[in-house]
Amino acid sequence: MNLVFNPMSEDHGPEIMEIFNHYIENTFAAYPETPLPAPAFAMFLQMTKGYPAFAIMDGSRTVGFCFLRAYNPMPAFRATAEITSFIHPEFTGRGIGKTALSKIEESAREAGISRILASISSLNDGSIRFHRAHGFSECGRFHSVGVKRGKVFDVVWMEKQIL
Repeated sequence: MNLVFNPMSEDHGPEIMEIFNHYIENTFAAYPETPLPAPAFAMFLQMTKGYPAFAIMDGSRTVGFCFLRAYNPMPAFRATAEITSFIHPEFTGRGIGKTALSKIEESAREAGISRILASISSLNDGSIRFHRAHGFSECGRFHSVGVKRGKVFDVVWMEKQIL
């Protein structure tokens, strides 16, 4: 694999939404209950303005995406960002997530971000294990605040100091 991290743009919208919708429909990794239409990609572009946001490419194929966004829009929180990343299901288990996290952390440091937060469904054990293995620690939990497909879940907050 020859991974390239391209700044996320409208050109990546269809493939990124396809990846995200897979996780909506098949897992608890994405919170929406039903697939999002292609125009919803504009929301991703809006919330990532001024933050690192990448389409992860292998040749001409989008194999994942990762981005940071404001944790809170108030200036007091400008050094803290929330991470989102999803890897195409055919490409998981190949180290792309680890590479994406390294790229995001490097870009975050360059932008003056010192702490990264992750909001994770308690039903997404794989993501919790991944984040823990890569230096995140649980810093909070909202109990029974989510319901998807009839299953109640907690929202687990994890954090990592990067500067």
